[in-house]
Amino acid sequence: MEEKLPTGIKPYLDKLTLGVTRILETSPGVAEVTFVEKEPAERHTIISWEQKNSCVLPEDLKNFYLMTDGFQMTWSVKTDDTPMPLGSMVINSVSKLCRLGGSSMYTLPSAPTLADLEDDTDEEGNGDKPEKPHFDSRSLIFELDPCNGNGKVCLVYKHAEPVVSSDTEIWFLDRALYWHFLTKTFTAYYRLLITHLGLPQWQYAFTSYGVSPQAKQWFNMYKPITINTALLSEEADSFVNKLDPNKVFKSKNKTPVLKKKPPSQPPGSQKSHTSMTSSKTSSLAGNSSRK
Repeated sequence: MEEKLPTGIKPYLDKLTLGVTRILETSPGVAEVTFVEKEPAERHTIISWEQKNSCVLPEDLKNFYLMTDGFQMTWSVKTDDTPMPLGSMVINSVSKLCRLGGSSMYTLPSAPTLADLEDDTDEEGNGDKPEKPHFDSRSLIFELDPCNGNGKVCLVYKHAEPVVSSDTEIWFLDRALYWHFLTKTFTAYYRLLITHLGLPQWQYAFTSYGVSPQAKQWFNMYKPITINTALLSEEADSFVNKLDPNKVFKSKNKTPVLKKKPPSQPPGSQKSHTSMTSSKTSSLAGNSSRK
């Protein structure tokens, strides 16, 4: 059931969205905020998923699904009187919480898989860097958010051998298939999702290379209520496009460089000059014939 959020939003929806709808509705240029209301997941559906995947959902995620089977909120901005989709906040339902990298029964035995990307020389977690997930049987990875094709936010069970550990983490897999740690718990990730307003590529704020220049412009216009990210710890001026078109295309008053022209000779002098040269050449020719 899809509905546009009215001014008087339902109390439980206001709690579910942490009141972010009010911020969006009062933001300049926001055309519409759409929330897809979902029914709670059945308990037997969750148990069936756990049995099928041989793991137990973390308690906070399980409670979330018992309140709503997934989450989807989108908002648009108006450009030239036409709404353009911009923000998107998505958490897959239980049925779409699919395993990443699992081999399918329809694939050929020699077909390449994500597990082929594993390299034994990869650095394990040491110091501040946590151990990265593995595409092979050492980890169980499930897709929480497809991120509109910009990557995948995943629920990761990092220790799946010999028995699947109940410890889970939330990681971001970028389009180059590199892993980036997000949060320890689903609750912490959900807060990040809401406080970043679902802005495009917001997950890249937690990578070493950051968000794209275009996404930074959207960040500057609709500043997220972020939780201590490296991207927004920079000065606000660094987000602003410092290129001033008025200065770039402003005509500069250059002093013209005067080129000196040779003095023009009167026609009479030119004729006398040509007659003198012709007489000289004739006299030279006469002298040569006499010799």
